[in-house]
Amino acid sequence: PLDNKEETAAAKCTQPCLGESLSISDLECSLCIQMFFEPVTTPCGHTFCKECLERCLDHRPTCPLCKQSLREYLKAGRYSPTVLLQDIMLATFPTQLAERRELHRAEMAELSNLTKNIPIFVCTMSFPGIPCPLHVFEPRYRLMIRRCQESGARRFGMCIYENGKSFADYGCMLEIRQVELLADGRSLVDTIGRQRFRVLSRGHRDGYHTADIEFLEDRKVSGEELQELQCLHESTYRLAQRFCEHGDLTSRHILMQHGPLPEKEEDIQASADGPTWCWWLISILPLDPSYQLSMFSCTSLRARLSQLQRILTALLQQPP
Repeated sequence: PLDNKEETAAAKCTQPCLGESLSISDLECSLCIQMFFEPVTTPCGHTFCKECLERCLDHRPTCPLCKQSLREYLKAGRYSPTVLLQDIMLATFPTQLAERRELHRAEMAELSNLTKNIPIFVCTMSFPGIPCPLHVFEPRYRLMIRRCQESGARRFGMCIYENGKSFADYGCMLEIRQVELLADGRSLVDTIGRQRFRVLSRGHRDGYHTADIEFLEDRKVSGEELQELQCLHESTYRLAQRFCEHGDLTSRHILMQHGPLPEKEEDIQASADGPTWCWWLISILPLDPSYQLSMFSCTSLRARLSQLQRILTALLQQPP
């Protein structure tokens, strides 16, 4: 047996040999043809970058090379890094590995920008402060949600489809609160509405829509105008309470699904989007999406409250 000194010497001898016997192409992912980044090995023995494998499994649950089923692997929902391969790359090509990591870091930084090229989920109306549960099954949106989590942004835009355009000119930022992965790769995503935005320009990234945006803000008022606004706010809230208490059966069923009317906020101008209870009401009222969108894009709280007052008055006058 070798003593400790001989063992160290033997290890030193093998190190340069490893570098000489390997080339960069031996450490390339067969899917992206780049050096492995966070390599993972499947049960069938094939190694890919974690992200590359995930993107393939978004489409079908089989190994991209040998087509063996990876349903059980996908069901486990965990990808263990191939540590030995990472150690070999670090020992033999440290500079190239650092470059590969930097490339990934730059991509994550770009994905975490919240006004440029933000991902857009084209689906439903969503509103500030209101939960928006989603069932994600399309490969492009699986990728989009994963990127939102990995970049740390945990936010994306939600817009409705609009004829003649890929999506509407206005939308709401959604924040991911929780993601429940299902065994077949689909997911249930619990999100909540944050700021409203206006679309400045449209784009694409890997199959899903993107947009450059600017955030909307309600116009602030003061003095006599603010006093009038507070009176309008009080009277509209009372109508909303009446509607929730005395509405028809359909309305009561909606309330059971969406919970009670949110509390009144002390400062009605504290949020750039105005009081949350208004958005809660707009989300449950039987309104056409195009009408909801016109209320959504309005930056006057007074105009929004006046519209709600008219709608509630009309609904309360209907025979039960």
